[in-house]
Amino acid sequence: MPRSNALSVLTDQPALDAIAEPLSQAVRDAYASAGETGRQLKNAAHGVWLGHPLHPVFTDLPIGAWTTALALDATAAATHDRGMARAASVAVGVGLIGALGAAVSGLTDWSETSGQTRRTGLVHGLMNLTATSLFAASYVLRKNRSRRRAARSCSTIGYGIAMTAAYLGGNLVYDRRVGVTHADVDLPDDFTPAAPSTAVADGTMIRAHAGDADILLARQHGHVCALVHSCTHMGGPLSEGTLKDRSVVCPWHGSEFALADGTVLNGPATQNQPCLAVRESGGQIEVKAGSE
Repeated sequence: MPRSNALSVLTDQPALDAIAEPLSQAVRDAYASAGETGRQLKNAAHGVWLGHPLHPVFTDLPIGAWTTALALDATAAATHDRGMARAASVAVGVGLIGALGAAVSGLTDWSETSGQTRRTGLVHGLMNLTATSLFAASYVLRKNRSRRRAARSCSTIGYGIAMTAAYLGGNLVYDRRVGVTHADVDLPDDFTPAAPSTAVADGTMIRAHAGDADILLARQHGHVCALVHSCTHMGGPLSEGTLKDRSVVCPWHGSEFALADGTVLNGPATQNQPCLAVRESGGQIEVKAGSE
């Protein structure tokens, strides 16, 4: 069976929704219940301040530390070097700390997904939870020198599960495009008509086209702003969202962008919305790549 088909069989099971839906809602509710502090914490966990998702930053820590631990364990077993064994324990502990950060940031990102992406993410998370639990058991067992062999066995099994989970993580990024911009479109280099000026009344926004690009046009306080139409987070249609004073909120997951320059004001989006230069000429709204 091809790998992609095997992966679909594993992750595209509607039964997983019975776990995924209430869990993702609980994560969102937990942040919402904390008010403004929760909003800021959620943005931090998404990586809004970083300009891209925070989760991949943390995932490198446990994978690197646990790989090091396995190498040190193998050396300690072959040479009976207690220093190597102690170093392996430290590496396992470092990995556990990194796994905590990866879990919080990953769970926050995952709560804003849906469909097979959410199911795949759930399996990915459960596998990582299992791997982390095995490494935690390994760390405890290492306190007793007589149980070193059992500790190494837990680490080895946990590492194999972590690698499988990492494969699913790659599927989420490269196949499902989680954490990758969905607003990468070809924009016109020269001013191109997008809509008649009369089509965008003050305090409104519309979906328009400039060449082959879908554009959001919004007029506020007598000024027209233009952003790429598809939300950078998961491609949501911004024109169907909420127009606020000087910002627009995506209807799918609530990402909020400044109309003036596309800056992310609230996640889950972490990448700014591409902004276009705008002018009105001869009764037409014209746009081109680049801000004003």
